[in-house]
Amino acid sequence: MVRNMKTRKLETKDFIWIGLIGILAALPLVPGLIGNSFRAHVLILILLYASMAQSWNIVSGYAGQVSFGHSVFFGIGAYGAGMAVVTYGLTPWPGLLAGAVLAALVSLLISYPCFKLKGHYFAIATFAIVEIFNRLFMVWDWVGGALGLDYPILPDGWKNFVWSETKVGFYYGALGLFILIFGVVRWIETHRLGYYLRAVREGQETAESLGVNSSAVKLSAMAFSAFLAALCGGFFVQYNYRVDPPMVMSLDMSMKFVLITILGGVGNFWGPLLGAAILVPLQEYSRAYLTSLGSGVDLIIFGIIIMLMMIRQPKGIMGILQDLGIKTGQRKPEREEN
Repeated sequence: MVRNMKTRKLETKDFIWIGLIGILAALPLVPGLIGNSFRAHVLILILLYASMAQSWNIVSGYAGQVSFGHSVFFGIGAYGAGMAVVTYGLTPWPGLLAGAVLAALVSLLISYPCFKLKGHYFAIATFAIVEIFNRLFMVWDWVGGALGLDYPILPDGWKNFVWSETKVGFYYGALGLFILIFGVVRWIETHRLGYYLRAVREGQETAESLGVNSSAVKLSAMAFSAFLAALCGGFFVQYNYRVDPPMVMSLDMSMKFVLITILGGVGNFWGPLLGAAILVPLQEYSRAYLTSLGSGVDLIIFGIIIMLMMIRQPKGIMGILQDLGIKTGQRKPEREEN
């Protein structure tokens, strides 16, 4: 009987993995099924927001350092790509890379003093950083100031990474970004850095007593996180054809990083994707079909969901799924009759 139970458990696990692999394999075929529709826009945002949340998950989920300042790195990446096109007349690609590298460097400069703070003091400091950069970019003429940067009309294609009549290119770009960021996080999760991050999260003093350099580990996590968040910002500005400080460097944008991950499951690999798969359709479809009820309906609904989730399962959707798995796995076998 025990042997039969093990067989059933393995079959269930294999079935889940086959399903996930099938979904991922079907993603490149999606544009041919949905075309240039509103659903394509929603899918693009799901992939983008899941990537954003996963970048935040590195430092706040795996390392346990809750940051509300990731819109700064997101914004630096957006301005990097935007200035390459608007200010210097280049393609967005060198600006995208330069913005990501600059975001990583800025993250090291501002994180080194902030990591001397712990708990909610660190979180409050990251709030302040967002406001500082937002005001700085609002009055900085070199980056367009409060007016921001508006894209010129450019030829469609991968060279300029713009498409005016179809969303297929943007979809594949978002899918590539999603695969890149989730692949990097999977690599981190299964290698030494991932174990160090989880050790620091569970107890910094204990980790240091075992020889882990907690400062270097947290700075590395922040640099990785900022670099990937900046890549998301670069995609965002290409998709929206403009950038300004309130659009990318705001507490509202920072909270999207946080809430998506909390909803799906902080510190869990699939949590950001599950959170984005719920938040984005809720946000976009409520804006499209519930506008008669006034603005902010999506935020009200999402706030209620977050409150209920925190009451019922603080670990998010992944926590619920794990609970279901534990209940299934803990079923006791019936005593076999002799």
